[in-house]
Amino acid sequence: MEQRRLDELAGRVKEQVLSELDRAQEPDDAIVEGLIERTVKREAVRHYLTLAERSRVKKLVFNAIRRLDILQEIMEDEAVTEIMIIGKEIFVEREGRILQWDKQFGTVETVENIVQKIVAGNNRQANTRTPIADARLEDGSRVHIVLPPTALNGPVVTIRRFPKEPMGMRELIRIGSLTQEAADFLGALVRAGYNLFVSGGTGSGKTTFLNALAEFIPPQERIVVIEDTAELQIRGIPNLVRLEAREKNMEGENEITIRQLVRASLRMRPSRVIIGEVRGEEAVDLLQAMNTGHDGSISTGHGNSPADMLNRLETMVMMGMDIPAEAVRRQIASALDIMVHLGRLRDGSRRVLEIAEITGISHGQVQTRTLYAFEEVREDEDGHIEGRLMRQNNLEQEGKLIRAGIQP
Repeated sequence: MEQRRLDELAGRVKEQVLSELDRAQEPDDAIVEGLIERTVKREAVRHYLTLAERSRVKKLVFNAIRRLDILQEIMEDEAVTEIMIIGKEIFVEREGRILQWDKQFGTVETVENIVQKIVAGNNRQANTRTPIADARLEDGSRVHIVLPPTALNGPVVTIRRFPKEPMGMRELIRIGSLTQEAADFLGALVRAGYNLFVSGGTGSGKTTFLNALAEFIPPQERIVVIEDTAELQIRGIPNLVRLEAREKNMEGENEITIRQLVRASLRMRPSRVIIGEVRGEEAVDLLQAMNTGHDGSISTGHGNSPADMLNRLETMVMMGMDIPAEAVRRQIASALDIMVHLGRLRDGSRRVLEIAEITGISHGQVQTRTLYAFEEVREDEDGHIEGRLMRQNNLEQEGKLIRAGIQP
């Protein structure tokens, strides 16, 4: 039977199964699978289905009822790193390239049902009153949702996928994101307690890189991780506290912000504080944590360069604290030690483009000094860019390395 007819049959089986399910009792997967099995068995006799076709229909129906419908097929493809839904259409990212998938949802209502399934599993809401929502799937994938009327061409859903096993520093070196020399340098800085800030554009790999940096944290330390939506996969730290922000409920109450969590974390006696991403006034509390004995703290943020990220940090701090700009810059220069900037090249590859040291204040401005910079060598005939992260200068402030007993 051709795929179109199998899809139509799966749709009919789904309707039969749903009509028989006692939705109020929230049947478990085993009950649903049993009902699907019996329904498909009846249909198989009428339509002369092969064993392979029976299996295909059962999977389609189960995914539609209990999983993410046709998205489940993509979710099982490890090569897909991003899924983008616009109305009924689906786009996927593979190996840094975005392509339209050859399948699409039958109706916009199907997409809306999937959205409600996702947000319900995260104790969040998405509706006409609250059309924008963030959530995560069971496998850790990050989901961003924008619904009509804000989204003009139907529901817009973006799913950022992460590998089952977090990509470590060794793998980043293997694929050319940075050199062994630069990784060893960053590892020494993390162990010595330098405060790091990872910047980059959307999809540049900030979360992946933060996970990799966390490999260098000594396992005996106590770490508090704070995220808007939990997605970091930090391992090897037994004394690890994970905190997640919470949106307002339907009554507009019970919101827990990143800023509240940062303040709370400082009462938990952390060795270091890791904030998945700073977007607003919580930058004030991050800097204060870095300036009050929590050396080795790490965070990320959206920026086009280290200089641009410093300007954005300044703006974010001033959103949460009414102090002169020069005082803010002194706070930043005192708190941050190292900026690591990531980017996506035109071939889709993610690279460390610059590692810069914060050297202080001069003429009222935060000063940086490039330690490593990516240098492009050539573009081969397949469009792949070859280059290398090259050392530009030596680290100027070696005090933390020396105190940690690490040879500069």
